[in-house]
Amino acid sequence: MESEAENKGKALKNMGSQVCQICGDNVGLTADGDAFVACDVCAFPVCRPCYEYERKDGNQSCPQCKTRYKRHKGSPAIHGDGEQDGVADDGADDLHFSENQGDKQKISERMLSWHMSYGRGEGAGAPKYDKEVSHNHIPLLTNGTDVSGELSAASPGRLSMASPPPGGKPRIVDPVREFGSPGLGNVAWKERVDGWKMKQEKPVIPMTTSHPPSERGGGGDIDASTDILVDDALLNDEARQPLSRKVSVPSSRINPYRMVIVLRLVILCIFLHYRITNPVPNAFALWLISVICEIWFAVSWILDQFPKWLPVNRETYLDRLSLRYDREGETSQLAAVDIFVSTVDPLKEPPLVTANTVLSILAVDYPVDKVSCYVSDDGSAMLSFESLSETAEFARKWVPFCKKYAIEPRAPEWYFSQKIDYLKDKVQPSFVKDRRAMKREYEEFKIRINALVAKALKVPDGGWVMQDGTPWPGNNIRDHPGMIQVFLGQSGGLDSEGNELPRLVYVSREKRPGFTHHKKAGAMNALVRVSAVLTNGPFLLNLDCDHYINNSKALREAMCFLMDPNLGKYVCYVQFPQRFDGIDKNDRYANRNTVFFDINLRGLDGIQGPVYVGTGCVFNRTALYGYEPPHKPKNKKTGFLSTCFGRSSKKSSKSSKKGSDKKKSSKYADPTVPIFSLEDIEEGVEGPGFDDEKSLLMSEMSLEKRFGQSAVFVASTLMENGGVPESATPETLLKEAIHVISCGYEDKSEWGTEIGWIYGSVTEDILTGFKMHARGWRSIYCMPPRAAFKGSAPINLSDRLNQVLRWALGSVEILFSRHCPIWYGYNGRLKWLERFAYVNTTIYPITSIPLLFYCTLPAVCLLTGKFIIPQISNLASIWFLSLFLSIFATGILEMRWSGVGIDEWWRNEQFWVIGGVSAHLFAVVQGLLKVLAGIDTNFTVTSKASDEDGDFAELYLFKWTTLLIPPTTLLIVNIVGVVAGISYAINSGYQSWGPLFGKLFFAFWVIVHLYPFLKGLMGRQNRTPTIVVVWSILLASIFSLLWVRIDPFTTRVTGPDIEQCGINC
Repeated sequence: MESEAENKGKALKNMGSQVCQICGDNVGLTADGDAFVACDVCAFPVCRPCYEYERKDGNQSCPQCKTRYKRHKGSPAIHGDGEQDGVADDGADDLHFSENQGDKQKISERMLSWHMSYGRGEGAGAPKYDKEVSHNHIPLLTNGTDVSGELSAASPGRLSMASPPPGGKPRIVDPVREFGSPGLGNVAWKERVDGWKMKQEKPVIPMTTSHPPSERGGGGDIDASTDILVDDALLNDEARQPLSRKVSVPSSRINPYRMVIVLRLVILCIFLHYRITNPVPNAFALWLISVICEIWFAVSWILDQFPKWLPVNRETYLDRLSLRYDREGETSQLAAVDIFVSTVDPLKEPPLVTANTVLSILAVDYPVDKVSCYVSDDGSAMLSFESLSETAEFARKWVPFCKKYAIEPRAPEWYFSQKIDYLKDKVQPSFVKDRRAMKREYEEFKIRINALVAKALKVPDGGWVMQDGTPWPGNNIRDHPGMIQVFLGQSGGLDSEGNELPRLVYVSREKRPGFTHHKKAGAMNALVRVSAVLTNGPFLLNLDCDHYINNSKALREAMCFLMDPNLGKYVCYVQFPQRFDGIDKNDRYANRNTVFFDINLRGLDGIQGPVYVGTGCVFNRTALYGYEPPHKPKNKKTGFLSTCFGRSSKKSSKSSKKGSDKKKSSKYADPTVPIFSLEDIEEGVEGPGFDDEKSLLMSEMSLEKRFGQSAVFVASTLMENGGVPESATPETLLKEAIHVISCGYEDKSEWGTEIGWIYGSVTEDILTGFKMHARGWRSIYCMPPRAAFKGSAPINLSDRLNQVLRWALGSVEILFSRHCPIWYGYNGRLKWLERFAYVNTTIYPITSIPLLFYCTLPAVCLLTGKFIIPQISNLASIWFLSLFLSIFATGILEMRWSGVGIDEWWRNEQFWVIGGVSAHLFAVVQGLLKVLAGIDTNFTVTSKASDEDGDFAELYLFKWTTLLIPPTTLLIVNIVGVVAGISYAINSGYQSWGPLFGKLFFAFWVIVHLYPFLKGLMGRQNRTPTIVVVWSILLASIFSLLWVRIDPFTTRVTGPDIEQCGINC
């Protein structure tokens, strides 16, 4: 017995001197002097630090026998160490979550059972979206025409992942899959252990990640990517790492920029104080006008500048997204996306352009059963219908070619027109042969589309007739039934290699006289309802017909934010920057709008997110339905800086959250409940008599009052993860889809006021995004290295000004509406700097009035010999010089942190003046006429014509419009003023040149800013159009007569008045 005890003691001492099989250190002894044994089963030698690391941040089990580690004396407690209370709490939370989900599913199923013939019994469970359903022929539609095509009723949105409920089982990490090799002692694993050991010796450093405070139990900013304390357990498990990261601009670049902004604000205040306190008596009217203009410019600058105080960049991790939701060999769990393409007039928006957009969507790098493309034809043109049919056929060959060779971009027109080495990185011998064949196929496809366009130019007297001899239902674009055609579905949508293709659906909503159709916003809302009935993807992407997908992974980029288990629940949309093809090298009219997309929107992303710009935006369908985001648990009171900038508060304890949840207002208890019908829904859902038909009917009636009279659509709004019921047949769904695009569907509902795209402005995008931000949502600005989408822009001067006019008119409409950000939404959760940005977005057209006066003042001063500034002292001249230097310094530092070139920045400054004195001015006048007199203006579709003549022929084409009159007049007035001023100085002598320089400086400032406009008037090779010559001669004559009246060359002799005094005076 003694020998056995001695042997056992020696063995324990030997174990204490053993080497840890993970890090190589000695295993060591316990506090009692015994050898440390981590695993009681196999006694695998592991030291105390590695044991602690494995329990806290690893698998919590022995690397050799996989037995769960027990807690040793002195080790901190972790989740799962027999804490039954915590487990019970987690289970209760899970149960509550499940019951809540079940209630909503039960409501949707009960609603369907009352109104549809395919309803289930009361005992039916949740729909099994993976189950295949029969694919039947599409029935007779409302227009009385048999339309061919099939539709799969299987949900495209099944298994869209959300964050796991509390109390879920810990994920088992496979060392082969996660760490790269099956054995122990892996180098990467050892490095992580060493890092963990170092962490024990150093304080935790805040790190910018993409996990929100909700994961650690604290509240704060709804943006998940703020400065928080990182739990290394999340960083060690690859599948649980953040899908994106917010990268702040380096302090060496942003801090000097902020300092100059503050300095410029101080100098501006001193400058305005000097201007106000030093009037010019002999030119009081000119001085007063100039001071008013300068004060307005200062306010406008503040509204524009300070929302750029906190610019950020973002990085996405597509590999982590695939590891979490799209593992190879497993069923993809990525969420479904419904993609909307809107078109109106196929003659202004060429069908070939729309076809390229659709083809790029069908070939996107995303699971095909998760993608559905809906094309809205708001002009009910048979040309659009037939061209889409041709596009669907060509897609059967184009899509497999794109995916086989991973080509970019996947719009054939732009792929084949690239002037690059298309053989780079291509290794398949068959690529050259297949590319030549595909290019020939595409050229034949273009010929067929061009033939359809040529045929559409000659409309038959009796209207268009379809192949079966029946009239085309959309012959009268103002009076026609709703039309839906499914071109590609799950059963009939196979490519040339037998693989499934995404869904492609043609939609033309019903139009009837006497109804207000709300232009593009109404068409987008119709698509929202149709897609909800047919596929119900939880996310939506909207594109203009000329914006194709340039980066096939664009949807995955957006999912890195929207499908993040923590960040995604607070994001209403992910906005991508607009990039353009076919713009001249010098970008004469600032078509790229780089300053707005690369500076302004990046600044807003650091506050509450960018504004919605109308295209290239992936929406959370929940946000479009008027829901509020989840309410953050309240901590200590948020400070002023947090309110302005959206920075998160410090971490708070979880104990403060418990107990307060029960007392919290039910308004924020469930983020899936519409804010406008919460009480009615809760009365039917959470009341004790849930199974009572009367209470359930009350909930249904309340929802239908908000969403419209469609039980199918109302039921779809309660399915958080998307999808349609498995018992729904394609025939019934199509009949319901026709119903939801009827003219009177939106009557007495909340569509356009609280739900969907908001009506009331031709720029419905700004209004829609503003409503979401006012509810507390945040948006994300995603700028991948390869541009996600590319489109076309009008490079012609007149077309460009008309486009700017439409944008400015929309802003004026918002300014005079109840949704004006100056007075709307103060009871919501809109950040103050975000409100500044929206106010600036709506009032910027008003700046055209002071700008027009200010650009006229130099000429008036030169012609009259007066000036708006009195004789200044040396001190005042220093403040004037400091103001100009601060303006230049702000621009230079802004270009430095943003990467925008000086040429792009200068073009933006020039077009700000050109658009301000033309399009913005007309927008203010038209907006006032609409508000005060009720005179409405027609919506003009921007031409999407391609540059077929080459060499940017459209750039030099002159198109007369009244928008050209104000800038032309300003140019001539200032040129005449310069000539008059110089002539006066020559005639008056040396002493008059000093005051002249200040006047000439302002006149040249106007002329230089209007120089691109002058080049646009001259056309190619300085061939000035006749009408411009006529206007120039007319205006020059007027000012010549004025010049004769001034007569500066006549010497004026001052002396006594002969008529009063006589000769002897």
